[in-house]
Amino acid sequence: MRTFCTPTFLFTAFFFFTGSVIWAQTGTLKGRVTTAGKPVDYATVALPLHRLGAKTDSAGTFLLENIPAGNHRIVISAMGYKEVSKTILITEGENVLPDIAIQVLVQQLEDVVVSGTMKEVSKTSSPVPVEVYSKNFFKSNPTPSIFESMQNINGVRPQLNCNVCNTGDIHINGLEGPYTMVMIDGMPIVSGLSTVYGLTGIPQSLIERVEIVKGPASALYGSEAVGGLVNIITKKPMSAPVFAADVFSTNWLDVNADIGLKFNAGKKAMALFGVNYFNYQNPVDNNGDGFTDVTLQSRISLFNMWSFDREHGRVFSLAARYLYEDRWGGQMNWGKQFRGGDSVYGESIYTNRWEVFGTYQLPVKEKVLLQFSANGHNQNSVYGNTPFLAKQTIGFGQLTWFKSLDRHELLVGAA
Repeated sequence: MRTFCTPTFLFTAFFFFTGSVIWAQTGTLKGRVTTAGKPVDYATVALPLHRLGAKTDSAGTFLLENIPAGNHRIVISAMGYKEVSKTILITEGENVLPDIAIQVLVQQLEDVVVSGTMKEVSKTSSPVPVEVYSKNFFKSNPTPSIFESMQNINGVRPQLNCNVCNTGDIHINGLEGPYTMVMIDGMPIVSGLSTVYGLTGIPQSLIERVEIVKGPASALYGSEAVGGLVNIITKKPMSAPVFAADVFSTNWLDVNADIGLKFNAGKKAMALFGVNYFNYQNPVDNNGDGFTDVTLQSRISLFNMWSFDREHGRVFSLAARYLYEDRWGGQMNWGKQFRGGDSVYGESIYTNRWEVFGTYQLPVKEKVLLQFSANGHNQNSVYGNTPFLAKQTIGFGQLTWFKSLDRHELLVGAA
């Protein structure tokens, strides 16, 4: 008797045979995703060619099942981290990978601030709440100076105390201007006589960001920071553009020009040079009161910063700025010949100002920084026939020591 195999029987036998072979040639994959030794949760682990994937749990672990044996490309990705891709061999049964380390992106989602602790820390790690406004914020709100851009920040009000001569200060949370400290790169280079000049005359192309602390910061910065502080952080020479220019005008016929330049001086020094020029010479009296509606101004500011490359990455930077300003407001027929007289009323202010500030890390094993600043302010002004002649010279220095003690950090200093 002959036995014949029907097509259905052959198909069924083939299915079970191949199915058992395929089933026997699959494996599982276990592993853990970390960064700096800490687990990364909600990271995606995928085998793109087989459309297999999984998410890591709170411990950073993952499990992939039913992976065909052989070589596969595995991709690990997570928001805020660099993507990692590698080739792995999957064998039958359980496969365990060593910890997969991924790195945080250079463009961190978390802002870095210095104003709350006098050193760079992440914004969430700062014991003092700090608001950060990048250069893009000021580009989207073009003004002749950062002083005027401050009006777009909640809780910060640049106030003009004199509509004729355009003298102003900055109020934070309603407190008067003398309680607001203005700094450049962490150095208090301004004072009650000249607060507004800390925010005028710096080319915006050389500004990296502006940090604002709303509320008392006296523990670190003294009584002038009772209301808060504004810290202008300039670009580091290595990250600044080689050349930058920004020129604009408005229908009031004012002109503002910012020019920034970076250059190398030898192999161990880099420098930034910036020029800011503002000019407005168009007397306007739209309200018909016989006085100028907007103060006429002519201002030029020169800024220069040097950064030096030292052994063991020690810091040494030095910067200087010079500002000259001529502004006046008053009756529409006022001219220079009436300055200081009582026949035609006008308010005229000449300002000469210089500033020097820098940071030097001492050549010792510990991180000890010497920071210093000095400025001279010479103001020649008349209000009608009343003169106001002011000279002020300020020097500031502080020595700080940063020490890491296991999980704690210590800051000791004298100013």
